Amino acid sequence: MHPSSAEQDLIERARAGDRDAFEELVRRHADRLYAVVIRFVADDDEAQEVTQEAFLRAWRGIGRFQGRSQFFTWLYRIGINEAKRRAAKRPPAELLTSLDDEPIPEAPDWSEAPQVRLEQGALRDVLERAIRAGGTTLRDYVNPDGLPGYFRQKLFVYERAGEPCRRCRAPIRHSVQGQRSTYYCPVCQT
Repeated sequence: MHPSSAEQDLIERARAGDRDAFEELVRRHADRLYAVVIRFVADDDEAQEVTQEAFLRAWRGIGRFQGRSQFFTWLYRIGINEAKRRAAKRPPAELLTSLDDEPIPEAPDWSEAPQVRLEQGALRDVLERAIRAGGTTLRDYVNPDGLPGYFRQKLFVYERAGEPCRRCRAPIRHSVQGQRSTYYCPVCQT
C-alpha cells in the first residue's frame, strides 16, 4: 500500500525542509503513534514525551526516509525505539523496593494521643448535638418527634456572611467551591 498522493506530496515537501508540511504529517499521525507508544511506557505523560521525541527524531531524519515503507511504519519504528530507549534508562525492577517487602518500621499510632482523642471527642459532641437538634441543610426539617430542627439557629457563622462573628466580631465570609458552600470566620475559624 502506497501513501496517497497528498501524503506523498507532504513527505516530499518535508524532506525539502518545509516545516508546515511536516506539521501536517504530525497532525495526521500523532494520535495513532501515541496509541502505539502508550502500550510500551509507564503513563500518559511519558507516552506524550516519547511521541514528541519520536516526531523530533523523524524531523531530524526526514531526509533519510526512503519511502520503501509507509510513512507511519517509519514513525512507528522511531516511536518504539524511543520507548525502548526510555525503558532502558529506568532502574531494573529488582532494584525497586516495595513497601510490602520492607514495611515501615513501627510507625507511631497517633489515634490514642491525648490531643487526638480530645479533638475526636469534641467533634463527636458537636455532631451528636447537631443530630439531636435536627440538621442544617433543610429549612423545613422536622425530627422524628415532629419538632423543627434548631441546630441552624445555634451556629456561629452559618448563613451569616458579612455579619460580625459572635466571638471576635470579624466579618463572616462565605465561599462556594463546586456545589459546596461554607461560611467561616477568618480570624477564629468558627
